[in-house]
Amino acid sequence: MAPVATDSMELAEAQWMTQMKAIRDTIAELKLSQVANNPPYGKDIDFDDKISSDTTSDGDIWDLIASDEDEISSTATPELIADAVPGETYHEQQYSHEWLASACARAANAKAGLNSADLLEQVSAALSSDSNEDELQMFLVDMLGFEELDLVTELLAHRVQLTKSLRAPLSSQTDGLLAGLQTKEQRMDSLRRQDLEHKSKPLAEAIQRGAAQYPHVYKKNDTGNTLDAHGRRYGLPVGSERKEHDKYEEYSIPATKTGSLMPGQKLVNISSLDGLCRQTFRGYKTLNRMQSLLYEVAYHTSENMLVCAPTGAGKTDAAMLTILNTIAKNITPSPLDEPEASDFAVRTDDFKIVYVAPMKALAAEITEKFSKRLAWLGIQVRELTGDMHLTKQEILATQIIVTTPEKWDVVTRKSTGDTELVQKVRLLIIDEVHMLHDERGAVLESLVARTQRQVESTQSLIRIVGLSATLPNYLDVADFLKVNRMAGLFYFDQSFRPVPLEQHFVGVKGKSGSRQSRDNLDQVTFEKIRDMLQRGHQCMVFVHSRKDTYKAAMDLYERAQKDMCMDLFDPSGHDNYDQAVRDMKNSRGRELRELLPKGMGTHHAGMARSDRNLTERLFSDGVLKVLCCTATLAWGVNLPAAAVVIKGTQLYSAEEGKFVDLGILDVLQIFGRAGRPQFQDTGIGFICTVQDKLQHYLTAVTQQQPIESRFSKKLVDNLNAEISLGTVTSVSEAVTWVGYSYLFVRMQRNPSSYGIEWSEIQNDPQLVERRRTLIIQAAKVLQDSQMIIFNETTEELRPKDVGRIASQFYVLQTSIQIFNTMMRPRAGEADALKMISMSGEFDNVQSRDSESKELQRLKDDFCQCEVREGIDTPQAKTNILLQSYISRAKVEDFALVSDSNYVAQNAARICRALFMTALNRKWGYQCLVLSSLCKSIDKQIWAFQHPLHQFDLPQPVLRQLDANSAVATIEDLKEMEPSEIGDLVHNKKMGSVIAKLMSNFPTLTVEAEIAPLNRDVLRVRLFLTPEFRWNDRHHGTSESYWVWVENAETSEIYHHELFILSRKKLYDDHELSFTIPLSDPIPSQIYVRAVSDRWLGAETVTAVSFQHLIRPDTESVYTDLLDLQPLPISALKNPVLEEIYGQRFQYFNPMQTQLFHCMYHTPANVLLGSPTGSGKTVAAELAMWWAFRERPGSKVVYIAPMKALVRERVQDWRKRLAIPMGIKLVELTGDNTPDTRTIRDADIIITTPEKWDGISRSWQTRSYVRQVSLVIIDEIHLLGGDRGPILEIIVSRMNYIASQKKGSVRLVGMSTACANAMDLGNWLGVKEGLFNFRHSVRPVPLEIYIDGFPEQRGFCPFMQSMNRPTFLAIKSHSPDKPVIVFVASRRQTRLTARDLINFCGMEDNPRRFVKMSEDDLELNLARVKDDALREAMSFGIGLHHAGLVESDRQLAEELFANNKIQILVATSTLAWGVNLPAHLVVVKGTQFFDAKIEGYKDMDLTDVLQMLGRAGRPQFDTSGIARIFTQDSKKEFYKHFLHTGFPVESSLHNVLDNHLGAEISASTIATKQDALDYLTWTFFFRRIHKNPSCYGLEIDPEEQTSMSAQAKANEYLIELVDKSLGDLEESSCVQIHSNGDVDPTPFGKIMSYYYLSHKTIRHLLAHAKEDASFEDVLAWMSCATEYDELPVRHNEDLINAELSKNLPVDASKVLEHLPMWDPHVKAFLLLQAHFSRIDLPISDYVGDKNSVLDQAIRIIQASIDVLAELGHVKSCVQMIKLLQCVKSAHWPEDLPMSVFPGVDDTTVETASAVQKTSLTAITLTGGFPSPASLTPISKSLNVPLSRKDAFVKAVSALPNLAMEVKNTTAQQFDLEIRRVNPPTSPDHRMYAPRYPKPQTEGFFAVVTDASNGSLIAIKRMGWPTGEQRQRQQRQQQQAGGSARCVAKNTIRLPPHTEQMSLNISILSDGYIGMEWQVRGGVKVPAPPVLPPEPATMVVQGQDGKKEKIEDN
Repeated sequence: MAPVATDSMELAEAQWMTQMKAIRDTIAELKLSQVANNPPYGKDIDFDDKISSDTTSDGDIWDLIASDEDEISSTATPELIADAVPGETYHEQQYSHEWLASACARAANAKAGLNSADLLEQVSAALSSDSNEDELQMFLVDMLGFEELDLVTELLAHRVQLTKSLRAPLSSQTDGLLAGLQTKEQRMDSLRRQDLEHKSKPLAEAIQRGAAQYPHVYKKNDTGNTLDAHGRRYGLPVGSERKEHDKYEEYSIPATKTGSLMPGQKLVNISSLDGLCRQTFRGYKTLNRMQSLLYEVAYHTSENMLVCAPTGAGKTDAAMLTILNTIAKNITPSPLDEPEASDFAVRTDDFKIVYVAPMKALAAEITEKFSKRLAWLGIQVRELTGDMHLTKQEILATQIIVTTPEKWDVVTRKSTGDTELVQKVRLLIIDEVHMLHDERGAVLESLVARTQRQVESTQSLIRIVGLSATLPNYLDVADFLKVNRMAGLFYFDQSFRPVPLEQHFVGVKGKSGSRQSRDNLDQVTFEKIRDMLQRGHQCMVFVHSRKDTYKAAMDLYERAQKDMCMDLFDPSGHDNYDQAVRDMKNSRGRELRELLPKGMGTHHAGMARSDRNLTERLFSDGVLKVLCCTATLAWGVNLPAAAVVIKGTQLYSAEEGKFVDLGILDVLQIFGRAGRPQFQDTGIGFICTVQDKLQHYLTAVTQQQPIESRFSKKLVDNLNAEISLGTVTSVSEAVTWVGYSYLFVRMQRNPSSYGIEWSEIQNDPQLVERRRTLIIQAAKVLQDSQMIIFNETTEELRPKDVGRIASQFYVLQTSIQIFNTMMRPRAGEADALKMISMSGEFDNVQSRDSESKELQRLKDDFCQCEVREGIDTPQAKTNILLQSYISRAKVEDFALVSDSNYVAQNAARICRALFMTALNRKWGYQCLVLSSLCKSIDKQIWAFQHPLHQFDLPQPVLRQLDANSAVATIEDLKEMEPSEIGDLVHNKKMGSVIAKLMSNFPTLTVEAEIAPLNRDVLRVRLFLTPEFRWNDRHHGTSESYWVWVENAETSEIYHHELFILSRKKLYDDHELSFTIPLSDPIPSQIYVRAVSDRWLGAETVTAVSFQHLIRPDTESVYTDLLDLQPLPISALKNPVLEEIYGQRFQYFNPMQTQLFHCMYHTPANVLLGSPTGSGKTVAAELAMWWAFRERPGSKVVYIAPMKALVRERVQDWRKRLAIPMGIKLVELTGDNTPDTRTIRDADIIITTPEKWDGISRSWQTRSYVRQVSLVIIDEIHLLGGDRGPILEIIVSRMNYIASQKKGSVRLVGMSTACANAMDLGNWLGVKEGLFNFRHSVRPVPLEIYIDGFPEQRGFCPFMQSMNRPTFLAIKSHSPDKPVIVFVASRRQTRLTARDLINFCGMEDNPRRFVKMSEDDLELNLARVKDDALREAMSFGIGLHHAGLVESDRQLAEELFANNKIQILVATSTLAWGVNLPAHLVVVKGTQFFDAKIEGYKDMDLTDVLQMLGRAGRPQFDTSGIARIFTQDSKKEFYKHFLHTGFPVESSLHNVLDNHLGAEISASTIATKQDALDYLTWTFFFRRIHKNPSCYGLEIDPEEQTSMSAQAKANEYLIELVDKSLGDLEESSCVQIHSNGDVDPTPFGKIMSYYYLSHKTIRHLLAHAKEDASFEDVLAWMSCATEYDELPVRHNEDLINAELSKNLPVDASKVLEHLPMWDPHVKAFLLLQAHFSRIDLPISDYVGDKNSVLDQAIRIIQASIDVLAELGHVKSCVQMIKLLQCVKSAHWPEDLPMSVFPGVDDTTVETASAVQKTSLTAITLTGGFPSPASLTPISKSLNVPLSRKDAFVKAVSALPNLAMEVKNTTAQQFDLEIRRVNPPTSPDHRMYAPRYPKPQTEGFFAVVTDASNGSLIAIKRMGWPTGEQRQRQQRQQQQAGGSARCVAKNTIRLPPHTEQMSLNISILSDGYIGMEWQVRGGVKVPAPPVLPPEPATMVVQGQDGKKEKIEDN
């Protein structure tokens, strides 16, 4: 059927065409005038005989190509058309064969060397071919040149007519034939001639039509059909010649013509660009042709790009466009929105750009170039290479980093500190991408693959831009870089070179390395240079070593002398020659001075910078004709020449250890220097090599060989790097990773080169199996080297420490294999050196005969350690060179110098890796040896030399020090006087210099404290003190020390860590705390070593003896869970209780069943140890029901250690128990303090330890404390924590109270299983009630996995290294069930969630954690206020921390509890406060930032256990899973204690002073003996006998139970009590009498009453003065000890400094002795911020401010009492003002009315009179507080109408007081204050909207002497509440008056106030400036004299004085 259809279609088409043509002809005959823009009908249809066969056509017949060929030119007039030949259009007549012939003749004449007939034939053939328009256009332009662009355009436009005329009827030819008939001989002769011409004609260039066409590939047609010299297919460009000479053969490749713009293309004018580009390209008029073509894509899109262009085409500026594109996205205003803007603000912290350059020299050049260009934007460009290290701060401050591939690989290999840097990268530019072909190509592949994976995983855009020379297989490289071929692929051929390059490849005859080839090479070089000089060109000769530069110049000069052509070189005729001679006199280079008159110069990196600059200048001026240089000139300096000659292509590579071929990169770079755009129109490049290398360079330089991948050779090491980084965790991931490499691209394109058969690629086009095979082979190699763990069944790949070390230090796998076999724990320095020299990195260091003499000399003179292998092996040579390097030997041989540098560079790195491996293996001796060796290599000093060799001292002095090393150790020198040192070194002057250096020598002293936690674990605390003065020149910003603890006998390391000492923290306390295992037999002592990481000789060893170490017994008593029948709830025998529990369960769980009888039926004290989630709360409730049943009317106190736990318990019990049972329950915390009556009426008091401690201190006066029958202490194992002492005091006090009154107090302690339960039980008075269940007793069994992670520099990187394992744990353990991830900080919640989202992005379902519909999700997201939470929640991840607002926290909890989101990332507060179980719990890191030590501290084990307790949901799971991620060093610790339980120790001895002070104030303790007796009630007393070593009590193990041990313990306790009482006395809180009696002072009572530290009182007493300013009292209060714990997080000192500058009082002036990171400074600033009502920068600060305010009132009230006690009335008033400011959030000088809503804060100067009115005056306004009286005030204050009601309500709350003084006597008087206006709220709330808790009105009555203003008395007054208030109201109603608020107080007067006049002021404690005076004050009467007549007294005594006196 198909052919018929086609035929009929063709027929229809032909008919239609014929009709169409007829219509058009008819229209043409009508000669209609054309409308200007309307094309003639049918103009767009092609009537050619053939349908265009454009390769892109789909073959649809309507798809006809529109063309202009048949158009009747609208410019041709009707007359012209009329004159045309009938039947032909005007066009057809004009564009004939004849016209074409004449055009070709004209073009041929214009260009020399063109034959018109040939040209006509070629043009005709091209026009008749089936090439499409683009191909034809390029071909014609190439053939005719850009000068004939108009002709090309005409040819293309009229192609159809011309091809028609070429096919004209044969009749015209036959005329010719008839005119000249030929004889047979002529005809044969003609045919022979044509045949010869045809055969000898050059082949035309083939046109590949099969290839796809890309819009930005600008190249001539692929030359496909010429052959190379060996017959392989490829082609040298047209016009190339090969010439054979006697001594050499030469290929010459002519310069290509420089291209010009095509039609429609134009150069981009800089003036037309936006402001950003204009400023950056200042000085440019336009972009060049290449840059103009790629401008749109580079600057206006974010496409990945590959730019292939010849050297010198301007690729750096192309890269600059992509950089500007990135900058444009990070500046304000955006240049895209505002093109004219020229002033920009750059968001420098938001982005990084990385430019990877292949050489350090190029990196330096690029850095300099970019720095200058972008300086106007303030953008920092820095170099990061092997030579240029950047500190972390510098990296943060840099936006553009220019680096080398290897350096960037090292940076991105670490999953560490640099991740933050890597994550900010927005643009990665890789220069010279064709390096892929090179040995270093594997590094590039690894980098790109890593970046591509990062783009996919983080969903962040990192644009990759590759720049390269012209490549044959540019498409492969584009695919590798993920470039869109239709957008970002740019290929520019040689015509884009600014100066076309004529290339000459010369192969000299003779065997490589032979004398003949060397002579020939010298001769050829000379001949070529001579030719160039004759043409007037300057030349550069590139040689390959520094020595050869001079040798080559001299050789040229000698040959010129022989050839008698020295005048060609002579520079003396140059204008600047004389000046050059003068300049040269200053040069240090003898060779330069010698060569200048000969017209030559040298240039290499070994010359002085000034000499190099001079040479460059002389050459560019033209004084020097020939410059002999090394390749560094081509890379690092932009100095072009007319001609360059590469002399020889063999250069020495230290890496390979032999002579290797010059790299193609270098050749291209050198050729790039040929031709100076301003002087020559072509550059000339010669490469002179040996004949057998000729083809190699010919094919490589002319880009004929495709570049291949080198990745497979380095696959093993690169795979190890990825596994260590954590990006590859399984074989399948590794297969995907290889898929990103160039290797994969080339394996698919060119399988045969990689040993892949066609059948394999057909069956598996993606080569998955091939990749798997490669990976598995590599993984097995790594596993054999112990670098990874490869599980062959699950195909999991996990890193090991050795692998991580190899990756971090860039060590080869082959080296690791050698180290594994050679490393020994006791190896010495010689063995270490041997091991380093055996490393795989040095395998290529070849030993040559020519060097043997020098090597022997070096070995004999400079090697300090024996080299056993002779000198002729690579290992021996490496060893000798390394030792010579350390000995600073001078090496003569050039190749040896190169080898020596290579060895030293690599040895330092390998030695570090060995040191880390030894640390990892815990070999102490080996660590010391390797650490010293590392420093020896760095400093080039041997460890046995004197450490002062590290400073720049004169040699004689150093020799003296070495000679006297026995008496001149660092310790000795530090002790000596400068004069003594001067005598020692025989140089008086140097004495003081050395003494100063000694003070800078960075040594530490180490003190150690040990405390056994149990028999097998020892806690070690180290106190490090720097013993030197900081000097930035020597120490920089920080010094690092390795600190390790080793066994003194075996030198096994128990623990090691890196301690970094920064300049800022030099004088702080430095403490390290860790645990080490103890195993039998224990060593006699351990060594603690602190070894400097940089300085030889800076080492400290401290021996810690175990002589007095007593290991406590750890026979833990555990209770077995009995196999009992679960008890039904009916056993309670109480219907109400049964109903309550029946709603939750019907049977008690096994543990509760076992406890039931003891808890519910006996009064026994109980200690219950069991895991979180095992049902302890119900057990506690059973004890509670016992109390209410057996002791009706008594109270139950439940003490929980955290507010969060209290809140959780209150909510639970209130809902579940209190309401149904009618029980009264009260919460007592810092946030919630009800009045006494509420507490008295309550049945259950739920409180925190601090609060109960504060209340029970006054137990004698508080009856409700004595009514307590049961105290339940939850989490009693927290005794060991910071707040443990308070728990201990409470229990001791409750026991003491019980002993004082009849009837005991029952104690129930609840904890997790603890190791020393017996001691804890004994202390609690537990007999039969001890239940200590193991961790396994859980309703849901728990599987715990502990994963160790290697320590890293920086906490965030360490945490980040856990993110991927967290994600994998979720995938493997709990893919669908809920998961909680616990992290250390609020910031970590955000970062962790973000990474989890990124990992989801790589999965098939990115929203795998969302468990609700899109609509529900939208609704919930709308409720969220926090941005980070909103982002996380949209992926099914919730956040939970204290920094979130309550509603956000509740939403996260609710969605997680209802399984709407699967993951919750939370801080540890969640573990305690909210009962949200999950199937899987991941504890991500067990450290947190502790502001006090300004470092990271381990979480309490109890916190970790609490988190684990959240794993396993009783109603859903049969098992729970917990993963703990921690440091490797802590793994054993957790393993040990999670199973055995943690022993609880006391920490009361650290804070005994405050507690003794409280008991002395309460009169519980009255003598020192009482204090000792009091201690016997504590847990501390029990533990000091059990574990004396833990408390620093030294007792010999043998006499632990003897009387002497008892005596020592008693002495210890007496000492402790004496010290504590001494401290209290120093703080004036107690008074100690000589007989041992102890009395409290008023200050001690204040301390106890307000629950303050005695140190706060001490500080206040030390600073108090009579007339303090407001700033003073604010500073005193901020320095309270209570603020010591205020958290100061990382970098908050910077925020504090910024706040301080912007707040009214500068902290640095008032608290000048404190640094910005001090918590007291922060408190000072937060209080100011509160008064200034400013919004704080971060949510953490809001929480911190609330904590500060929480404590503030208590501290201020205590301070008022202290100042009153001292009689400082003015300071007292200032302190009251401070209290007012704290409550009302205003400054004292603020306008009084600005407190209220709707009133603007204006300045005092501009304020109206009403605004200045005091609050007291407002209350005296007529009609106050009626709205009518307040309306005019609100108007005059311009209160907006919307706020008027709020204003009136707030002002009405102001108190209007009336005062009265009654019953005045000589000893006292009564003061009564009455509230005239009724209160607006029943509990007298004051208006304090900014204070976090509601405040009640309060007043201070200040009584002063009217004569001198001295303070007589001060009293707090407040309105009666509760029962007192009701009683007062009843009395007022009975008296017939209205119920008013009245406060009465009796003020007692001190002696000697008789007949004084007193002033009485009443001050509000909350409203600023509210003050009332008692009119007339008080006149104190004289004391009464007993009258003779009683009756008279009665008459006179109406005021009741008599009664009062009697009452007293």
